Amino acid sequence: MLKAKTFVKKTKRGNIIKVVREHYLRDDLSCGSLLCGVCPNLSPAKLCVKQNAESSIVPKPHYLVIDTNVALHQIDFLEDHNITDVIVLQTVLQEVRHLNDSLYKRIRTIIENNSKRFFVLCNEHHRATYIDREPNESCNDRNDRAIRVAAAWYEEHLKHLDVDIVLLTNDNDNRDKAIKAGLKSYQVMDYVKSLKGCENLIDHLSVQEKGDKTSTVHDKKVMFDEHLSLYDIKMGVKSNRYHQGKFEASRENYLEGFVSCTAYDKQVIIRGLKNLNRAVHEDVVAIEVFPKNQWVGSSGTVQLDEKVDDEEDMNTMAEGTSESSIYVRPTGRVIGIIKRNWRNYCGVLLPTVNTEKTRHIFIPSEKRIPRIRIETRQADVLMSHRIIVSVDCWPRSSRYPLGHFIRDIGPMGDRDTEEEVLLLEHDVPHLPFSKSVLDCLPKLPWSIPDYEFVLRQDLRNTTVCSVDPPGCTDIDDALHYKPLPNGNCQVGVHIADLSYFVRPGTALDLEAQKRGTSVYLCDKRIDMVPEVLSSNLCSLRANEDRLAFSGIWEMTKEGEIVSRRFCKTVIRSVAALTYMEAQILIDDKSRTDPLSEGLRGLNELAKKLKQRRIEAGALTLASPEVRFHIDSETHDPIGIETKELKETNSLIEEFMLLANCEVARHIEKEFPQCAVLRRHPSPPLTNFDLLVNAAAVKGIQVKCSTNAELAYSLENANIPGDPFFNILLRIVSTRCMMQAVYFCSGMLPEEEYFHYGLAVPMYTHFTSPIRRYPDLLVHRLLAASVGQDKTYTELLDRNIVHEWCENMNYRHHQAQLVQRASIALHTQLYFKDKCMDEDAYILFVRRNAVVVLVRRYGLESTIFLKAVDSKVEFVYEEDKCKLTVGRVTLQMFDRVIVQISVEDCNIQHKKLRMKLVNPIIPGVSVEPIYVTMGNNDEPHVPRPDSARH
Repeated sequence: MLKAKTFVKKTKRGNIIKVVREHYLRDDLSCGSLLCGVCPNLSPAKLCVKQNAESSIVPKPHYLVIDTNVALHQIDFLEDHNITDVIVLQTVLQEVRHLNDSLYKRIRTIIENNSKRFFVLCNEHHRATYIDREPNESCNDRNDRAIRVAAAWYEEHLKHLDVDIVLLTNDNDNRDKAIKAGLKSYQVMDYVKSLKGCENLIDHLSVQEKGDKTSTVHDKKVMFDEHLSLYDIKMGVKSNRYHQGKFEASRENYLEGFVSCTAYDKQVIIRGLKNLNRAVHEDVVAIEVFPKNQWVGSSGTVQLDEKVDDEEDMNTMAEGTSESSIYVRPTGRVIGIIKRNWRNYCGVLLPTVNTEKTRHIFIPSEKRIPRIRIETRQADVLMSHRIIVSVDCWPRSSRYPLGHFIRDIGPMGDRDTEEEVLLLEHDVPHLPFSKSVLDCLPKLPWSIPDYEFVLRQDLRNTTVCSVDPPGCTDIDDALHYKPLPNGNCQVGVHIADLSYFVRPGTALDLEAQKRGTSVYLCDKRIDMVPEVLSSNLCSLRANEDRLAFSGIWEMTKEGEIVSRRFCKTVIRSVAALTYMEAQILIDDKSRTDPLSEGLRGLNELAKKLKQRRIEAGALTLASPEVRFHIDSETHDPIGIETKELKETNSLIEEFMLLANCEVARHIEKEFPQCAVLRRHPSPPLTNFDLLVNAAAVKGIQVKCSTNAELAYSLENANIPGDPFFNILLRIVSTRCMMQAVYFCSGMLPEEEYFHYGLAVPMYTHFTSPIRRYPDLLVHRLLAASVGQDKTYTELLDRNIVHEWCENMNYRHHQAQLVQRASIALHTQLYFKDKCMDEDAYILFVRRNAVVVLVRRYGLESTIFLKAVDSKVEFVYEEDKCKLTVGRVTLQMFDRVIVQISVEDCNIQHKKLRMKLVNPIIPGVSVEPIYVTMGNNDEPHVPRPDSARH
């Protein structure tokens, strides 16, 4: 049956056109019931009559029909294993897809799970269930009516069976109309309460479902201003009265936040809960900027939300300290929310004496997320566990947002639980690879096909070796060095050819694209591709034939490039060395074998390449890195040390940088609109204010108008007798940098390709395809440019490549954060049952706290200073990076002594504790802001690009 939809629309040019769309209706679509003997078997039936849980209000076997509101707000209820035999209408799916793409994907995942028995009925194309929109009927009302019509059709269609149809809806009007039409219809709460043995399922319901008790208990007082409508916001932004941007909550002060918007060079500061107006970290908000005479700066005060009960208190609406930074910036308030970016949050319940009450406060692991009020009947069990909670809403009358319990992760302090928290909090895909992904892998044992030796250059007789950290199994780069008769030398950089195994558009490729990068925790690795590739077939292991993509250069002894070529090769590495082993071969002059001589030749070239980079303005920055020694049986850390860099580290770094720069120029020339490149934007000069002031206090002048000036200043910034000062200065310089990002060349002008940290006009990542998806894309582009592979549509579409780059930037950043959090977790495990005094240095000074760095362990913590004697004065001199407390002065870069221990008197508060013990400050309580297990602290400004892996 054919129906025609006719409507008119206005084009961008203002023309009115008539549109006629054909809409086909069918009478051969299946109802999806295994018991139905009427419907044709065109689609696999899923629905049966064996519910996992019996209902007291619907005693007969039944199928559930859900409306759009249930799909949008009760997804956790739908995902529960007890909820089966559900009919999802096409009308509902289309609405959910339009309103919330992430929820749509979750519903599709449920539908694809055959054990859940969710069936999709294409009611919009079914002759018996399709309806036209009536005159003056809204779209929502038409869709609600379509849902009722479909439910009624099921009731009639299956009347010969002993099966009920139950419409679940929280819309009172929709439910009343359904009941009036003779349908069985219930609210989700009523249905859940009727399920036998599912008492805890109530905890999974969204706050909207739990009724007036939670959402209106504090309606007698209004704590926040009402948010403006999206229409008012749109008009305000258009007239420049309002501005929009992403909200970033402060890590140190819960009463402050920042919004980046295009109208101002600096972030707009938002101070006070009332002005924050229920904005949550990463929400897209609309703000109103105050007049300039009301602008302030950051308070410089460390202030955490330490309220110990869940009672509302109007005093908590305080604006925070009246103190302000000397560096004034635009200041404003949040007047509306454009887009909520809420997610599921890991954390713990606030301890309470009365665990029998149902209302509790949840404390997220991410300190920038406010506490969340939830209802649960399992508090006695969950008090000592890590749990996951979802936010539902934030009423004007509530001090905290309202949410609901999703699931229990496991006991606090358990290493597996804490590691799962890290992965979940940082959104790291870590589930085992699916069958469809594994089906893409070659069958073992595998060997290189004969035809590949025809298509590739055979370099198996060349002395190739790899140099990596100890224990590395995913070896993706190797080098060779060969003297030439003309006095020059040939240098080869050989990279694992992952693109041979991962073909575009396959399930394996899509999974690698989703993951974006391998993630390295202290005791394990989460691969981007299955281990059979990362640690076996693609890993350039010693004495095994491997496929590679090679860059080969003829160079003079001074490191000048004479010629270059890129080709696919077959190599056979003669040695898989560690940095230490390679250094020993270089230093042992008695060794004259080709491998040792080649390493020495590479080392000499690397020194010249590095010197040339530094002269061009490349920065040599620093960040503390540590390595743990893990017990092979318990997997607990038994030792910790800072990583020591050797000449061979620099050797590998220089040739990886060379290859990346050379490939970047090549693919950008061949594919100027879709090359995958990496840029490091120049930071605003204001980012260096703190660095310049802190160095000036020590008598050091730091110039930073260009990267070359900064590099020169850092190289000459030394204090006699304090060799660590220069390292501290470089660490702080790192915090001033912008984040290096991947981008599509066709989306930016060429002058913005520049990489500030490396001082090169163009850069990409080519050298680690096993562990980075952008490298795999670069391999595909490079292979197409040299005629050894074909392009495909998506690879040449700059908009699609731009979307890939955005995901890769996100995944790369999250991987960095989770790696740092893993170090913090294992540091805490290492200090269990230990109490040690260690040297530390003050990295930053706040109005009531200092941030210290323990050099030996690369451990950073904020230590809070609180006066216990009213006579003690705090004098904060921001321009001098100095805090005077009584007679004691604490200044940036000063050396102090701290005591490190783990406080484990209560499992709920098991935390790493760092306390200032020298200097002693009379009349002041010197307490740490604990570094908790699973915390995800990061520098305020992301670190720049790393040279290798």
